[in-house]
Amino acid sequence: MEIVTIARPYAEALYRLASQEAALVEWSNMLAAASAVAGDATMSNAIANPNFTRANVEQVFLAVTDKALNEEGKNLIRLLLENGRLALLPVIAEQFEKLKAEQSGMMEADIVSAYPLSAEQEKEMVGLLEKRFARKVTTRVSVDPELIGGVKINAGDVVIDASVRGQLDNMAFALKR
Repeated sequence: MEIVTIARPYAEALYRLASQEAALVEWSNMLAAASAVAGDATMSNAIANPNFTRANVEQVFLAVTDKALNEEGKNLIRLLLENGRLALLPVIAEQFEKLKAEQSGMMEADIVSAYPLSAEQEKEMVGLLEKRFARKVTTRVSVDPELIGGVKINAGDVVIDASVRGQLDNMAFALKR
């Protein structure tokens, strides 16, 4: 099962709770802090270490995040530990932020290009994406020379693969039939 599929229900529940309490910013901050701790290499090793009991991990994790979490945030950590899902915190936080952005009429898109994009090219792509999705789009741009040419865009659940690598892969797949 894909990690996002497991993390999404947690993020949705947290988003509903935060919305009801008008605490979206507070939850964003708590999730960012907790996911940074969960994503730390030392803490990741402790979480995955079978020699550490759940109580050990809880004690260490809550000690590190003590000032960043309120009681509800601490209860989330306990719940995730109980279900063996603490390592998913960074993905839960990311999904929470996506929900928050969607509800505010914003959308995030990842643009991966074979070559660095000029500011003008990036602006043009943002304009096209905003027109297509009818919402404000913020982008993260990265370079991946393995694409050979073109771009690959991930926007929400939509993937637009206009890369040479993607076209070659499609052609190879079609030829194998």
